[in-house]
Amino acid sequence: MACRISELVLGCREPEVLARFWCEVLDFVVLGREEDGSIEIGPREGFGGAQPTLFLSRRAEPEPGKPRLHIDVNATDRDQDAELERLVELGARPADIGQTGEESWHVLADPEGNEFCLLKARLNPL
Repeated sequence: MACRISELVLGCREPEVLARFWCEVLDFVVLGREEDGSIEIGPREGFGGAQPTLFLSRRAEPEPGKPRLHIDVNATDRDQDAELERLVELGARPADIGQTGEESWHVLADPEGNEFCLLKARLNPL
């Protein structure tokens, strides 16, 4: 009964520059590019493996008072709704960062207010 860290999300001005840097540092490859210029990099075997991917989220400027890094997690032994219920019982609470309600993920805050996302896909436990 657990989640796995699947992605680390880093807000940045120049995803291409950071992608080149972190790909060299970690021996990662580009896994995908978004229309807004955001880039996901990770191990050659792709998303869902033993190592989390790094999602470089394009931001014009860091949001004041908000960390530039947050964690994404995926359930390993239940569907997203059941995991959401479990996380809330553990002390997580929904966080509104301007979502439309159409997202496939849930934005939550831990008991100290640190935001993280629960993604939809279920991953195999390690």
